[in-house]
Amino acid sequence: MAGNDTDTGKSSELPERYSEDWLAKLDGRTAIARVIRDRLEDLQTDLGGRDQLSYQQRSLTKRAVWMEAVIEQQELALARGEPVDQGKLTQSVNSLIGLLKTLGLERKAQDVPTLAEYLRNREASQ
Repeated sequence: MAGNDTDTGKSSELPERYSEDWLAKLDGRTAIARVIRDRLEDLQTDLGGRDQLSYQQRSLTKRAVWMEAVIEQQELALARGEPVDQGKLTQSVNSLIGLLKTLGLERKAQDVPTLAEYLRNREASQ
């Protein structure tokens, strides 16, 4: 069950169920929130940058980092000797694989202007 900070009302733990705003509901001061936000940024950067992604791709990236966090929670429970539903763990891993395959497993280059374009744009903005 997710814990809540009484001051902010934001959670310090991963919620039990996915929701569109699950990441916004995490307390940004917590390690889990920072790690997940960094992973989301890394994934979106690897796909060419958030600005280059369609709505569908941005949606799938949020779900991919969610699934990764769910899997890691199950793995941590297993490492502590707690019972883990192997079927649920396998299903979670397969779901993550499907999301990542859909998004693409290769890094994509971001559009970077040439030096001449950069200088021209810089001069125009001054």
